[in-house]
This record gives sequence, structure tokens and C-alpha cells, in this order.
Amino acid sequence: MPAIVHPATFEHLPATPGAGTLGIGLAAPRISWKTTAEPGWSQAAYQLAVTTNGRTWTSERIESTESVLVPWEGTPLDSAQCAEVSVRVWGSGDEAASAWSRPSAVETGLLRPADWTATAITPGWDEDPAADRRPPLLRRAFTLDRPVSSARLYVTAHGLYEMEINGTRVGDDALSPGWTVYGERLRYYTYDVTAHLTAGDNAMGALLADGWYRGRIGFRGGHANLYGDKVALLAQLHVTHDDGSVTVIGTDETWKASFGPILLTSLYKGETYDARQLPSGWSTAAFDGSGWKPVAGVERDPRTLVAPEGPPVRCTGEIRPVSVWTSPSGKTLIDFGQNLVGRLRITVSGDAGATVTLRHAEVLQDGELCTRPLREADATDRYTLSGAGQETWEPRFTIHGFRYAEVTGWTGGDIAADVVARVYHTDMERTGWFECSNPDLNRLHDNVLWSMKGNFVDIPTDCPQRDERLGWTGDIQVFAPTASFLYDCSGMLSSWLRDVAAEQLPDGTVPWYVPVIPGGNYWTPIRPGAVWGDVAVLTPWILYERFNDLGILAAQYESAKGWVDLLDRLSGDSHLWNGSFQLGDWLDPTAPPEDPTQAMTDAHLVATAYFAWSARNLAKAAAVLGKSADELRYLTLSRAVADAFAREYIHPDGIMTSDAQTAYALAIVFDLFPDAGSKARAGSRLAELVRGNGNRIGTGFAGTPVVSDALTLSGEIDTAYDLLLEKECPSWLYAVGQGGTTIWERWDSMLPDGSVNPGEMTSFNHYALGAVADWMHRVVAGLAPLEPGYRRILIKPQPGGGLSWASARHETPYGTAAVQWRIDDGDLSVVVEIPTGTSASVVLPGQEPVEVGSGRHSFGAADVLSNVGGQTPA
Repeated sequence: MPAIVHPATFEHLPATPGAGTLGIGLAAPRISWKTTAEPGWSQAAYQLAVTTNGRTWTSERIESTESVLVPWEGTPLDSAQCAEVSVRVWGSGDEAASAWSRPSAVETGLLRPADWTATAITPGWDEDPAADRRPPLLRRAFTLDRPVSSARLYVTAHGLYEMEINGTRVGDDALSPGWTVYGERLRYYTYDVTAHLTAGDNAMGALLADGWYRGRIGFRGGHANLYGDKVALLAQLHVTHDDGSVTVIGTDETWKASFGPILLTSLYKGETYDARQLPSGWSTAAFDGSGWKPVAGVERDPRTLVAPEGPPVRCTGEIRPVSVWTSPSGKTLIDFGQNLVGRLRITVSGDAGATVTLRHAEVLQDGELCTRPLREADATDRYTLSGAGQETWEPRFTIHGFRYAEVTGWTGGDIAADVVARVYHTDMERTGWFECSNPDLNRLHDNVLWSMKGNFVDIPTDCPQRDERLGWTGDIQVFAPTASFLYDCSGMLSSWLRDVAAEQLPDGTVPWYVPVIPGGNYWTPIRPGAVWGDVAVLTPWILYERFNDLGILAAQYESAKGWVDLLDRLSGDSHLWNGSFQLGDWLDPTAPPEDPTQAMTDAHLVATAYFAWSARNLAKAAAVLGKSADELRYLTLSRAVADAFAREYIHPDGIMTSDAQTAYALAIVFDLFPDAGSKARAGSRLAELVRGNGNRIGTGFAGTPVVSDALTLSGEIDTAYDLLLEKECPSWLYAVGQGGTTIWERWDSMLPDGSVNPGEMTSFNHYALGAVADWMHRVVAGLAPLEPGYRRILIKPQPGGGLSWASARHETPYGTAAVQWRIDDGDLSVVVEIPTGTSASVVLPGQEPVEVGSGRHSFGAADVLSNVGGQTPA
């Protein structure tokens, strides 16, 4: 079979069905493609064809084995320019090229500040910045005097927006333009609106809302007006006519403003909507807007406008109620069977003025909604009926974290049929799957997946339900390996890392969360903290490792370097990061509810260990980027810090000053022991601690992501499985046994008696402790990258825990990689799938590694249980 080249993709932006990649912010986007060919085939060269304005440019044959994020070879694109790209390839020894791939469309957005001729506008009326302000509507009518060939709408806002043209919603994205460091970077989105327009009279309008821009966000009541006290719209419509001429219509002071049916909308409080106050046809040309009010211009520097690097937030699914019942207090409750992030859509009928109220919560207590964990987030939506018959409504500008809902004022039909939960998150491509013979582990993995979905809502958040929802740097630092297996989160995280760099202080300090808002207690003023600040180094490296994106390393290198240089200064000649405030092994299971920093492991041990690890990873980044002097400098620094760590925290016999699971786990995985003997003794001691604790978890945010790997590296795979499979609290499966459908913030967010943990921080959707899924992918199933982007793959399943089979599948940048193993009568059989253009090292228990090329391969190993010390499969 000749090689088949699949359509190309550009950067990390997924194609929009039927529209290609629209509104990209690069004149020369990098190109990727995947190839299907006979087993063992590998690319030796490629050729690109780029068609713009009806003319095709073809590159020379380029001798290269690479097919991921290769440079744009043609003339850079101009603003709002469309191109079609095709690729063909040659394999090693091939005389003839493959057929050309089907063309892929890419279109740039507005690349230059001068392209923006519109003015940001806001309603001209006065508002009380201390009050909850009612969201406005903005509109403008216009006439197109020639037929429309194509049209693009470029939009952003101070706050959130939804656009309509001629009475029809534009796009299907939600909560746009998202949350960035608005003063430095404000995203705009591009829409194909050709089908919305016609020659003659037209109109467009916008609904605006506070969102993160001026809405109240943060702890203990939060803060409003953090970025400004006026919502504003910046929109620019480019209409290309059939004669090639272009009409540009932008926001300016000819627009008009009024109020609409939304009386209140808040990310925390919820949304209040009165359908009686909807101006019918307000975004159509026939509407009489003569009574609407003037608008005023708002300053917005077009140099800060950026195109998105990843997909927007969208509705990605719907969940129907699994039960509806009456609570002890007489309230109507709904259980959707899954803790999720999104909002409800209701279909209801009744008298005008009747109001349906929807309250949300993650858990129940004493048979009622338990809202205490929400703190000051009301999470309440209200819909007042117009009385016009059957009415369907869903909030526009809020989301909630919930499994349960309480409905009051219902006047419609069957709630189970007429209420649906709509799931919202950043619409990333799903790329990773895991399954095994243990249903509890499958549920645990599903819980990790759902927590990721619920907390990847434009930025990587810590919790989606309470008055917080911030981009905590430590949480994503430990979870990034798991996240990058499950979804293609590269574009979303690369964008967020730019905000990390923007918020980084001049001395190199990385904030606890990004974007930064005022905090209290620990968080303000910003201080450097281990695990959290290390996101600047470790997460770009993970994205490079998993997606083969050298550009992320290059873009974030100065930020990473600034962080490690700061630690070098803070530690001084001792190379020990001592004496400063640290969160340490946050939420260690022994920590009391009132103080999550109280851990069994010395916080400064954690800090110094991470210092050594970040310095080492920065040296690796420098090597990849060709910065040899930096490579030597940071490698030398990492060794010096490791030596200082060993002298300070490791006794000669390998026992550590903090005789705790996290201390050993970090030192083993970060390779901080001075010799093999002490490292081996430490591994044995770690296993003793786990067994002595009844195989229950003894780690928090710092230790949990590495404890399973530390046991595995120490030859204690059985203990690692025992830890994974333990069901008593604290353990991963404790929450599963309690009916949890997401990962909890605390190991005991719900106590064994079914009551909610009394701690102030008690979220039931918090992905950090789900970082163990990465170990499940790499060790249980046995699928891991050996080279960036899985260009070379490690297939190394390590059966145990009584599992009789396990499988993992990952859509790598080169294609699908998969492994499935099964044990029958003690013998192991393994089937692997290796993508075209890649290779793999297959390591089975008791056998030497085998190198294989692309294709499907089968292997076996006899008497595998004696080789791994595993339990007999169930």
C-alpha cells in the first residue's frame, strides 16, 4: 500500500468543520500531517503546495523525516488571507512520491494593529461601579448594496459577549473571549458569517456581560472591576462582495444600547433572566431601535489583541437526569449522576411572570443540597416566563459545578424530560483512553477525565463551583502529564503559559495563580513558592515532551530561566531553599482542616528538591534549544543543589530527615540520592511506610504525583499497586467507593459517615490528586513517550494488582499508538499499534527490549507473574 497523507493541520488549532482553521494569528503557521503506510515505512522527504489567491506555490523536495510542526516554507500570509495547503511525501528508498493530501484550509485573522479600525464601545449611561450592573444589548443596522461573496466577523470584549446577525446567533462558543491578563493580552475570535448576511438591509447586535473583566471574582466575596468598570464591545465585520470589493463595518459611536432580558449575570451568583423584557427582533434590520441610548468609545490598544492559540469553550455534551425526587424539606431535587461543569437548559410553560429557580451543588447532606462548599457562590439561576407558550431557556454567561439541582417554581411538564444538564469546557480534542479489568480503576480514570473537563474552562482552574476558580500554577504543574495524554491541551496551555510569563514579577517570582487577582492570607503579596512556581519550567517541558513543540520551549525559556535564577539567588551559597514561606506538600492527609500546609514532610525539603528538578529540566531545555552555555550552567547548578539536598536531608543509610512518603518519593524520582545504595534503601523504606500505613496514601499535592513512580523505580511495583487499589481513606478508591464521580480536593472531602469535610476548602472537583492517571497510562497499560511527541515510544506494561488485562490508546502527533495486554494462565500476551513514521521499544517482564517499527505487533511472555511478583489475576 502506498503512503497516504492525511490533511494537514496548523499549529495546535483544531480545524473548524467545514471552515478549516479560521482566524489564526500567525503569518507563517507551522504545519503537521499524519501518514498511513505499510508497517515499517518511514518518511524520508516531503513537499508542500500552498495555494493563495488562485495561485499555487510548490516547495522543493525537503529531505526530512519530520512531519510535526514543520516550518512554513512559502511566502508569509497577509491579514485575513486564506491558503490551502497540501503535502506529499517520499519514504526511504521510494522513487515516487505519495499522492498529494487533500487540501487543508487556513485563514489568518487581523495580524497588524493597523488592521483594527473599529472603536471599542460601551453604553453611554452612568452606572454605579459598586453595584451589580445589568448587562446591556448593543446593536447597529446597516445596508449592503452589493451581493455578499464572503464575510468575516472579528470580535472581542471587555467582559463576555455573544453576537447576533439578523436575528441568528453567531458561533457556538461560550464565555468568549475568555480570561487572559487583559492589559497585556486580549483574545479576539473570528467567525465566518457569510450565511448570516444578504444584500440590502442587515443588522448585528451583541449581548455583553461582566465575566471575569469586571464581575466579582475571588475569595470571601471577591473583588469587582479588577480590569475596568465598563463592559465594552470591539467588533469588525469584513464583507467581501461578488465584485471583490470589501465593506468594513465596525463598532463606533453610531451603535445604540439598551437593556435586554438579563437582569443579572455573574460567574459565581448565576443568571437572572426575565423573558418578558426581551425586545423581540432586536438584532434584525426591521427592529425599531429609535428609543435606544447612545454609546461611548472606550480605549483599547490594538497592539494587545491576539488570536486564540486553542479552541474556545463550547457545550460538548448533554446529560439527562437519572432521578427526580422530593427532599425531606419538600424541595424538588434532580440527580444527574455525574459531577459536571455547565448549566441547565429547561423547557417550561406557564403564566407570564412565573419564575423558575434553579440552585446547584456537587453533593447532598441530610437529603438536601449542600451549598456550604460553594462558600459565597450562589450558583442560582432564575427564569421568569413570558407566558408565550412553551419556552426553552439556558443561561448564557455563567457556569456551575454540580451534580444535583434544586428546582422551585416549576410550572411545566415532566422535569426528567424537560431539564437537561449541558456540559461546557474548552473544546479540546480527546486523545487518550485507558481501560482495565478492574471496574473501580476504570471509574477512577473516568473521575480524572471529568475533573479535567470541568477545570479546563478557558484556563486550568482548581475548582469550578465555589468563589475561586483560579488558574493555580501548582495544580496544573503536577497534572500536565495526565492532561496532555487525555486531551490535546497544547494550544490552551501554551496560551495560558504566556499569561504566566506576563504575570511573572521582574525578579522571576511566579504567582500562585494566573491571571493574578487580589487574595488574602497566603496569596497577597505574591511570594515565590515551590511546586507552584516551578510550572514555568516543568510544564513547558512536558508540552515539548508530549507534543514535540520546540516553539513552546523557546517561547517560555526566559520565563523558566527567570524562575530558576530567582531560586539560585534565594538559596545562595548553601543551595538550600530554606527560610521562606512554602505550601510544601499541600493537603497532606494528616493536615487539619484549618491548615492545609501542615504536612509530614518538611516544606523546605520539598522546595529544595523542586529547585534541583527545575534546574535539571531547564538544562535539558537549554540543550534542545542549542544554548550550550546555559545547559552547562544549569546542569552544574542542579548537581550542586542535589548534593546540598543530600547533605541536608538524607542520612548516610538512606533514611531521610522527614521519614515520610513524600520525602522519599521526591528524592527518588528527582534522583537526589548520592549513590545507588542509599537510593535502594530509601525505596525499601518508602515501601515500608506505605505498607505500615495500611497501603493508604500519605502524600499531598507534591508527593502524590510521584509516589507511584518512586515505588516502581525502586522495584516495589506490588506496593505501588497496593497503594492504587486501597479503598480505605485516604486513598484514590475511597472516593470511588463513596460514589464520587470526579477527583476531590481533599482525600476526605466527604467523611466516611457521609458528611462533608468541615474544612473551608472542600471541593469535589479538583484534578491535582488525579495525577496518578499518568502512571496508569505509562506503567499499568505501558504506553509512554521515549522521544518528544511519541516519535519513539516505550511499550512497557508492568502487570500487577490482580489485573487480568489493561489497555491504553493515545492519538500522538504522528498517529494512533495503542497497547493492550492480557494474562491467561500466567502467560502475558501483548498487542501494540505503532504509528507510521515512529518506532517503539517493547519491554516485557523478564525479557530483553525489542525494537519495532510502525504497524501492529504481537508479543508474549510466559510465567509473567513470577517475573513481576504480581498477584494472580482475578
